[in-house]
Amino acid sequence: MTRRSTARRAGVTQRWSRLAALALSAVAMALIEAMVVYYLRKLFALQFDTRVTQKDFHFPQAYLHYEQVREAATIVVLLAVAFLSARTWLERLGAFLFAFGVWDIFYYVWLEVLLRWPPSPGTRDLLFLMPGEWFAPVWQPLLVSCGCVAAGVWLLLRRPAK
Repeated sequence: MTRRSTARRAGVTQRWSRLAALALSAVAMALIEAMVVYYLRKLFALQFDTRVTQKDFHFPQAYLHYEQVREAATIVVLLAVAFLSARTWLERLGAFLFAFGVWDIFYYVWLEVLLRWPPSPGTRDLLFLMPGEWFAPVWQPLLVSCGCVAAGVWLLLRRPAK
């Protein structure tokens, strides 16, 4: 085996290891986010009150600023992890897209585990609160997140230009 093939194999292993570490951090961050939603649903009595639907719900103004700051902090954490895990700006973009996509997909996985929610991909959800309330069926952010994962993997595993 030549030095070049050994170095190439080590580079490929390093890239896959980076993806695994990014995925692990994103899955853990998604669990934290889902736990916050679990507690917010309990606080706002949405868990068991069948009279309140997602369509009727608007985030309480008294808590809105705090939740917007928490959402911004989540994005900052994802950006910081991406920055630390890559060397070039293009790789950092790839790392962020990958981590964001995995985080969002697993956020819904954890909501299913914790709350048995959403009942279907067509269920309307409150996606973000910045700059205002964003509502959409669950399948839409999942589709975008799959695209982010694919783009991130492509940016992180592609061969650099020579």
